Amino acid sequence: MENPKNSTQRLAKMYADSGDPNGWFEEFYSRADGDIHKVYWADLKPNPLLLDWIEKHPELLGKRAITIGCGLGDDAEILMQHGCRVIAFDISPSAIAMCRHRYPDSAVDYRVADLFNYPAEWQLGFDLVYECNTIQILEGQSRIQALKAISDLVAPGGKIIVSCRSRKKGEQLDSFPLPLDRNEIDGFRRTGCSEVYFQAYDDDQDPPVPHYFAVYQRPV
Repeated sequence: MENPKNSTQRLAKMYADSGDPNGWFEEFYSRADGDIHKVYWADLKPNPLLLDWIEKHPELLGKRAITIGCGLGDDAEILMQHGCRVIAFDISPSAIAMCRHRYPDSAVDYRVADLFNYPAEWQLGFDLVYECNTIQILEGQSRIQALKAISDLVAPGGKIIVSCRSRKKGEQLDSFPLPLDRNEIDGFRRTGCSEVYFQAYDDDQDPPVPHYFAVYQRPV
């Protein structure tokens, strides 16, 4: 049986070659046919660094939050449980259907939306924007465009939390997904946001995988 990651790489390349680089997301989730265990990259639990951060920030109560490419919804749910009013979106209708099935009574507003064409009223509309592993699965100019689109969601005084795999500049250029190097993630600073927290760390996989966890704030 083919390795799931290799299969996903082939699927993504097929769509990219056809001129629809983001089309593979829906096919991937639809192939899962509602089985969350077929989404091989999903941890099925909230990001522990996100959980640690929000537990240290009780002022989130009542704040407007949005999660980018929410996948199966674990991070959106933990933000909601800590008092945020949460919109969670994904480009894949099948992914959103899985979220709604997992959490049928959730207060999270799960929506199908495109990061590159989201509703105009979302711009500068959120106190907290959470991005986890979306940019790294994009290619070329789309990575820069995604970073700008994410930044444009955060309201004055609001924060962007970014969690992603990391790499040294010039390394792993043929990898999929392609981790962010320090210059790429610093793009959030180039949008006018200030860096208020930055952590580079290795996760607990064997072998360990380098990551970044960072928080940026838009000036008031």
